[in-house]
Amino acid sequence: MNRFRKTFARKKVIRAGLTSLLVMMAVIYYFSLPENLFDAPTCTVIEDRNGHLLSARIAEDGQWRFPSPDSIPENFKKCLLYFEDQYFYQHVGFNPVSLVRALAQNLSAGEIVSGGSTISMQVIRLSRKNKQRTVWEKIKEILLATRLELACTKDEILKFYATYAPFGGNTVGLETAAWRYYGRNPYELSWAEHATLAVLPNQPGLIFPGKNQVQLKKKRDFLLTKLYRNRVIDSMTLALAVDEPLPGKPFPVPRLSYHLMDKVIKDGKKGQKIKTTIDSNLQNKSFKILNFHHQSLKGNEIHNAALIALSVSTGEVLAYLGNVGDGNDDGHAEQVDIISAPRSTGSILKPFLYASMLEEGLILPKTLLPDIPTFIQGFAPKNFSKTYDGAVHADKALSRSLNIPAVHMLKDYGVEKFHYLLKNYGMSSLTFPSSHYGLSLILGGAEGSLWEICGLYANMARTLNNFFKYPEPQRYNDQDLHMPVYDLQALRESRKTGNQSHSQFSAAAIWLTFQAMLDVYRPAEDASWRYYDSSQKIAWKTGTSFGLRDGWAIGITPAYVVGIWVGNADGEGRPGLTGINTAGPILFDVFDQLPGSKWFPVPKSDLLKIPVCRESGYRNNKFCPVVDTIYSPKKGLLTSTCPYHRLVHLDATKKFRVNSQCEKIQNIVSEPWLILPPVQAYYYRSKSARYKSLPPFRKDCKGLTMSQGSMKIIYPGKKARFFIPRELDGNPGSVVFEVAHERSNTKIFWHLNEKFLAQTVRSHQISLQPDPGMHKLTLVDQYGEVLEHVFEVIDN
Repeated sequence: MNRFRKTFARKKVIRAGLTSLLVMMAVIYYFSLPENLFDAPTCTVIEDRNGHLLSARIAEDGQWRFPSPDSIPENFKKCLLYFEDQYFYQHVGFNPVSLVRALAQNLSAGEIVSGGSTISMQVIRLSRKNKQRTVWEKIKEILLATRLELACTKDEILKFYATYAPFGGNTVGLETAAWRYYGRNPYELSWAEHATLAVLPNQPGLIFPGKNQVQLKKKRDFLLTKLYRNRVIDSMTLALAVDEPLPGKPFPVPRLSYHLMDKVIKDGKKGQKIKTTIDSNLQNKSFKILNFHHQSLKGNEIHNAALIALSVSTGEVLAYLGNVGDGNDDGHAEQVDIISAPRSTGSILKPFLYASMLEEGLILPKTLLPDIPTFIQGFAPKNFSKTYDGAVHADKALSRSLNIPAVHMLKDYGVEKFHYLLKNYGMSSLTFPSSHYGLSLILGGAEGSLWEICGLYANMARTLNNFFKYPEPQRYNDQDLHMPVYDLQALRESRKTGNQSHSQFSAAAIWLTFQAMLDVYRPAEDASWRYYDSSQKIAWKTGTSFGLRDGWAIGITPAYVVGIWVGNADGEGRPGLTGINTAGPILFDVFDQLPGSKWFPVPKSDLLKIPVCRESGYRNNKFCPVVDTIYSPKKGLLTSTCPYHRLVHLDATKKFRVNSQCEKIQNIVSEPWLILPPVQAYYYRSKSARYKSLPPFRKDCKGLTMSQGSMKIIYPGKKARFFIPRELDGNPGSVVFEVAHERSNTKIFWHLNEKFLAQTVRSHQISLQPDPGMHKLTLVDQYGEVLEHVFEVIDN
């Protein structure tokens, strides 16, 4: 009895031990397969919107190894299985028949000539870095292959093989091999080409394209014959396939989007395959256009240019050329991606200020703005032409890109307010406070990237397009406001539904801004610009930075936004480097490659028709002689009435002003008169033949003079402080003082520190050499009006 109990207890212990051992072996077996089977780095690959390869960057270990494909071509799969593992879908990781056959072949040959490995076993060997072939390693491969079969589907195992199998040299993986040996997607290959790639991993160190071609063709044709015998292909396909030539040396990997590749890697997508929104047809055409213009620009030592094209509806990037060339460094920084680089904006931000002031009812499209010599706290902006119009309508100031009216607009709107608006709208390059930029913010004092600025213009166009699609009252959607998108998958994931009634600009302000941008000034002497006037409507804006360092041109249609930058990456300025002359022609050449589209519809429900004075552009007052009706945002009603048209009382000859003290009331002729401030009038009359100077009072009207304020100092400004540099020969320099008067033929008497200097008529300028210190300039006109001006000369 005791012996029976002892025997039973011993068996129980043995069973428990065996159970524990089996459990332990099961646990070891379960965890024997690494969580990440492969840790080899992969190439960064970008494709166009249709899946065609644009560019690839070699993996960190120097191998051309593309990321795992989503699927494998059926023809390659059949070639591979008939050559390597015909019973792949029947076995559990290893094939006993193949192992026995391989053992017999090896014993017969006296060396290892066949491994009998299944594809699953080959995947395990690849993951173990192709360790030395031994019996023990073979057993490990068999065990791990069975574990792999439990963890993965058959198709997943094939994907591992197609990604990590060697194809000769530093070419790894099916897709890499297809591009390097045939320059095509694996789905576009023939039976012969698939068969060639299927046999390559069998002996990649011995046989690959360009080496041992006879052996390679023999293996390929053997496989093709096997496919024919198994009725996978017909006799005609076999005959054509065996006549196909073998590939030669590997093709270079395409570099159509070298700089976009840099951006993809910078955005944290290194080692991934990104299907982009790029239209390869437009990308190729844009590449040719950019480099064609680059050939002529190089003659002026302008070595860099960039181009981006966006779809308005989605913000998708259709073309991305961060620089000329293909990224090879030729000594002119062609490898630099200008699209993402902050550059001086020049005048490219002016439309946003114009739209903002329309939006808030601070101006109307035709409001007269000052275009006169301007000095504001040491800041003295100049128009590019170095001339002044005196006063100019707001829309014309924008279309002609005049600097001085823009500075006055920003001064009225507020630098801090505009700075906040731009940052809130998406301009992240404004890293300093508004005080750092000051009024120069509107003239290129800030930096912006082509990426963001084109994105902002696309936001405006998208908002205007969708205004007609969204139902009232929520005509605006915050989802319309976003930066450009190049990742097609990210775009799909980011799309959301639902409207939110908010936008930075109303449809009315955007439409009016684009209308003004239709009439951008074109050089009259260039026939090509006149030819373009007959083409599709494009709202466009150019910009030129200080020192002729950056030339910008951005064009907008309801369907597309195209942005061009031209210059030198190192910031060197060049004569003639202006946006309109260098970037503008490229812009129009690109638009010639894009489908035309109808212009934006008028957002009538968001606009009002407002009567305005034709000459001043303000809302009309009762003295405006000619009234026009124009479109305006609804807040345009908040603008003031015309401050310049007043009723003037004249004698019967209309040559002199009078009043009831010197003329009978029945003889007084009253007429409306446009009376601009003196400095504005001084320059405006030379540009507008319609402007009439205000007549003087008749001599018999005693005690009456010209209205006070008819004179104004143009330079120097109020309470100015300046030093006068010496001439090149060392003699003291001089400074030119200038005065404007309502009537140019009026005499003005000049006094400095109570001493008479001279008198001037018509051209009221005088050159002075005042000593360092405080001075008082006194001006007296022939009608007795006095103007005093204090200034300080600094000792240099």
